[in-house]
Amino acid sequence: MSSKAEPDFRLTYASMFDPPPALHERFDAALRQVRTGLGAEHAMTIDGRRHETGQCFEVRSPIDTGLVLGRFALGGPDDAARAAEAARRAAPGWAATPWRDRLALLRRAAALIEQRVYAISAALALEVGKNRMESLGEVQETADLISWYCDRMEEAGGFDRALPDEPLAGWRSRNRTLLKPWGAWAVVAPFNFPVALAGGPIGAALAAGNTVVFKVASSTAWSGRLLMDIFDDAGLPAGVVNLVSGPGGTLGEALLGSPAIAGATFTGSHEVGMALLRRFVAGARPRPLIAEMGGKNAALVSRHADLDRAALGIVRSAFGLQGQKCSACSRVFVERPAAAALRERLLARTEAIAIGDPTEAANWMGPVIDAGALARYRRAADELRRDGQLLTGARVLDDGALARGHFVAPTIGSVDAGHRLWRDELFLPFLLVAEVESLDEAIARANATDYGLTAGFYGAREEIPVFLDRIEAGVTYVNRPQGATTGAWPGYQAFGGWKGSGSTGKAIGSFWYLPQYLREQSQTVVD
Repeated sequence: MSSKAEPDFRLTYASMFDPPPALHERFDAALRQVRTGLGAEHAMTIDGRRHETGQCFEVRSPIDTGLVLGRFALGGPDDAARAAEAARRAAPGWAATPWRDRLALLRRAAALIEQRVYAISAALALEVGKNRMESLGEVQETADLISWYCDRMEEAGGFDRALPDEPLAGWRSRNRTLLKPWGAWAVVAPFNFPVALAGGPIGAALAAGNTVVFKVASSTAWSGRLLMDIFDDAGLPAGVVNLVSGPGGTLGEALLGSPAIAGATFTGSHEVGMALLRRFVAGARPRPLIAEMGGKNAALVSRHADLDRAALGIVRSAFGLQGQKCSACSRVFVERPAAAALRERLLARTEAIAIGDPTEAANWMGPVIDAGALARYRRAADELRRDGQLLTGARVLDDGALARGHFVAPTIGSVDAGHRLWRDELFLPFLLVAEVESLDEAIARANATDYGLTAGFYGAREEIPVFLDRIEAGVTYVNRPQGATTGAWPGYQAFGGWKGSGSTGKAIGSFWYLPQYLREQSQTVVD
């Protein structure tokens, strides 16, 4: 995404802190237009046709819960089965489509996302509560992810390689190996990145030759519908992408349990992801599951760190999107000689955050997603006040217009090492800080978790190899002011977790992600 006024500007999560004025003007215009269509009814898409169920659920904005964004078809197990069967029927034809033709359609979809980036971003900001720059970044990232997977498919020549002929006297034995699609693939998207963490896996699955059933998170069904419109308008054949909406406990369970589904990508909690993994390997035919399952991400700060840079990166990663990122920084381990100065800087930056309607350019932090997140915040705040030391925050914000939404204060505190607040992924704007005696202790405490998604370090050049060699995380950042633990972008940083944060060890936006949607076949033909 670039601005005509400033064509050299390229939006990524690292560059979004100083955009050109034209970007804001276009976002504001798109937001005005999007608001005129609020409250409309939206169907599913199954086998290339609109699919109604006779029942709807409402999606309301977390910024103002009186604002109905749309009404969406409420699906159940029968709808999941119908969509899975449509994808299964379409799979042979899509797999037989030459891969270059598949990529042409997907590149058309990526171009349409870029054309609609402001409109989709405005809807995303209203629905998720992201600030405008985070929203624009997510939508642009989606286009970049789809393009990235197309490029990797092309770079690999469709994953079809000839092997040497076997030296058989009087015969010619021709050998090759190729990767083939699995069939119908389910993509279960989360609420926090409902466009990128749906569009990216869908793009990979389709580029590889699979068909898709896409289940939206109920709280962000509008974003999912807008993404589905992209694939419809790009001209993909009927049944190649299907959209369903409804509760995870009924529709989602039926979809992932359907015998028509050959594999799936799931982004969500560790608890649900691990249960799905066990389910997918059970039975006579184990099925592939790409599960991204959260994080409890740490920033380590040595006594030699640039503390201004560290505080900036930590605050951006702890409180961006209200801490509702699997890569959010929720733990800080700082060497004792630097601890007081770092806390001072963290507090100053945190208390200066502008909180309010995130569609307004002046506000950086918006609401948490729903009443359930608000209740989790209250419980965590009560525990911190009771069991630890509160430095700032731990209060619900309900003054004036904020009372209409789910707004909370960014929170910093400390608590004993064994407390569950150090262990559990809260998915909230909640940061714990602990003093340590050494970098060795900081690394040990950072690694003492079942998660291993992202980690950041601030310190001296000679300390960097120690951190990189010993930290147990799939994504690492060193001395990065743009974000201590957040901000991966396709082509710049691969994004995937170790340990309980991911099931495959392969990262989103990496060179090794796409082959996960394929299976190998060896072919020998003797003439």
